[in-house]
Formats: sequence, structure tokens, C-alpha cells
Amino acid sequence: MNDIADMEKQVAAQEERLVFRTFSEDDAWDLGQRLVGRALAHEAKVVINIRTPNRTLFHAALPGSAPDNDMWARRKSNVVFHFHRSSYAIELEHRRKGRTIGPEIGLDLKDFADHGGSFPVRLRKSGVFAAITVSGLASADDHGLIAAVLEAYLAQ
Repeated sequence: MNDIADMEKQVAAQEERLVFRTFSEDDAWDLGQRLVGRALAHEAKVVINIRTPNRTLFHAALPGSAPDNDMWARRKSNVVFHFHRSSYAIELEHRRKGRTIGPEIGLDLKDFADHGGSFPVRLRKSGVFAAITVSGLASADDHGLIAAVLEAYLAQ
């Protein structure tokens, strides 16, 4: 699936499907642990962050990750809170339109990054509550790690 339009459809379907009925600190801890386990199994040098706009619910910096990954995680999750979409969806849309997230649309690049790896915690009938973010892999891989864990978590 190399066509941007096809990838956009796939990500939109994930966003529509991967919705929570409820979400608590316990869910953040459980999801965070699952993400850590999967990342360690693949020797991924990543930062994993789950937060609301005002509060960190889970954070892990795995071996080999860098402080820069923390900054990327914050910038990508800000995209989720601004657009109520995954940062990968916004990246793909901007690639298709040939634009970036910067001043062209009024956002500061110090605070926003349109790169995959942050996914909305959307509550059914309520909207976006939090963001789950992975930083350290390629954009599509950061996104894919989150989507795979969410698929399994929400299927139980």
C-alpha cells in the first residue's frame, strides 16, 4: 500500500475503528506496558508517552532512545490535540497536498510535528481525550506500533 490516498483511507479506518468506551489511568498503564513489551521485543529505541492535554499518564524512555524523542513525542501529540486526528493522518494529508504543518497553516514547528506516531484516544460520544505517542522509529512504524497494540487491546 504505497499510494498516499490508500494509506490515508487505511488510517482513517483505524481512527474510526479504534475508539474507547472508557479510558482511565489503569488503561494508560496497561497500554503503556503493552507498547513497551512490543517495542522491547523488536529492540525499538523509542519513547512511549500517553497524555491528556494537561497531564502525563504514562511515559517510558527505552534503552537507546534520546532526549530528542521526548520533544518529538510532545510535538506529535500536540498535532493530535489540535486536529483530533492521528499525526500520521495529518502527515499523509500534508504530503498529498504538498504542504507542511508550519507557518503556512499558522502552527509553530517548535510545538507541532506532522510525522506519524501519535494516535488519539477517542472516547465514543465524547471525542479526543488523550494521545498515545511513540517516537524513535520511522513515521509509519511509530504509527504501526500503536495501531497494532490498540487493535489487540480493544479486541479483548
